[in-house]
Amino acid sequence: MPTFDIKIPKTGESVTECTITVIHAKVGDLVQEDDELFEVTSAKTAASVPSPVAGKVVQINYTEGETVPVGQVLLVIDTAAGATAEPAAAPTAAASPAPAVSAQPSASPVVEQTLTKGSIERWYSPVVLELAKKAKVSQDELDKISGTGFGGRVSKADITRYIEQQKGAPAPQPRAAQPAAAAAAPARPAVSAPAVSVGPEDKVIPMDPIRRIIADRMVQSVQVAPHVTSFIKVDITNLVKWREAHKDEFKQREGVALTYMTPFIEAVAKALKDFPRINAAVDGYNIIERKHIHVGMAVALPDGNLVVPVVRDADKLSRSGIAEQVSLLAAKSRQGKLSPDEMAGSTFTISNYGASHTLFGTPIINQPEVAILGIGAIEKEPSILETEAGDVIAIRHKIYLSLSFDHRIIDGMLGGAFLHAIAQHLEDWKQD
Repeated sequence: MPTFDIKIPKTGESVTECTITVIHAKVGDLVQEDDELFEVTSAKTAASVPSPVAGKVVQINYTEGETVPVGQVLLVIDTAAGATAEPAAAPTAAASPAPAVSAQPSASPVVEQTLTKGSIERWYSPVVLELAKKAKVSQDELDKISGTGFGGRVSKADITRYIEQQKGAPAPQPRAAQPAAAAAAPARPAVSAPAVSVGPEDKVIPMDPIRRIIADRMVQSVQVAPHVTSFIKVDITNLVKWREAHKDEFKQREGVALTYMTPFIEAVAKALKDFPRINAAVDGYNIIERKHIHVGMAVALPDGNLVVPVVRDADKLSRSGIAEQVSLLAAKSRQGKLSPDEMAGSTFTISNYGASHTLFGTPIINQPEVAILGIGAIEKEPSILETEAGDVIAIRHKIYLSLSFDHRIIDGMLGGAFLHAIAQHLEDWKQD
């Protein structure tokens, strides 16, 4: 029989293995092209894998929860069975309102709607469309569901969760499913967590794949690296005045907004060139200083999750080039359109918690990096300035920066010097 192998995908340039979180198919199932077969996770990435062919699942080599090297065969599909199955499935896929009326005359006013696969930006698999149709989910409702699949796609789990929450499914079912989901999730590092009791009126929300990855990575980071955090107050009045004077002209000339993230990435890239030990990783008792400077920027998503797109070779980009990358990656992050490669390979990360009006923070290092910069909120405050005529009090724009670093290879002196170098770049800001 002609068969087709479905392999574990490569979800990033440095990814060598993935963990299988969900397998939607079982041996004997008939699948159509684009049906979702399984979901995998890797560092900071979750992907839903559709079937490239139609046929019958004849073999499944791994189970949910297993971590498998990239390129290994997970499912085998008999494509000859697909030739038999497709004619039967075709009327359903191409169903018009008329046949639906004859099949369910009493429900025609509600069911008679056309659910489309959507555009490239908002694509729905046949499985999702079928579940939505059966549950009488309108196209408008479907378009508003936040997807957790790769690229922001609405997965089978997303539509099922929406139906359970919005269409009156019994509440106990998600709670009963939680132990199974936890068992299928990747094994967490050995830590002792307190027992948690759940009250009858409490709401149990299973973590989606992205949130599970974040949780595991944060626990791993604080266990692997001894964190130390240093703070510095920076006078960025020159930078604020420069941005206010040039942001409109910059937007008109470059076509992108001039946000504060652009000068911060520029300052970080310059400082990393002077302090290569900060642009590094730890492998056992070896220190690996990275040749390239790839700056990750943490972006909060509308669903409460977090992604870290990467500005590659930031030290080689012009100010306009950095601004363009920041704008593009931020937009793609919030639209769920980031590719795995755009979230992989960072050598240093910036977390802008000042966007939520926070002054101080102690961010957790994004492994396998060895440091992360936190940016606080900008505030005006009176300051004493030394002038030729004597000391004067002036209103200045100040900001707190925090640097969390891995004390295994970075001591306080080095961490403080690096943080001070960033501050100097920002305080002495000049237009290039």
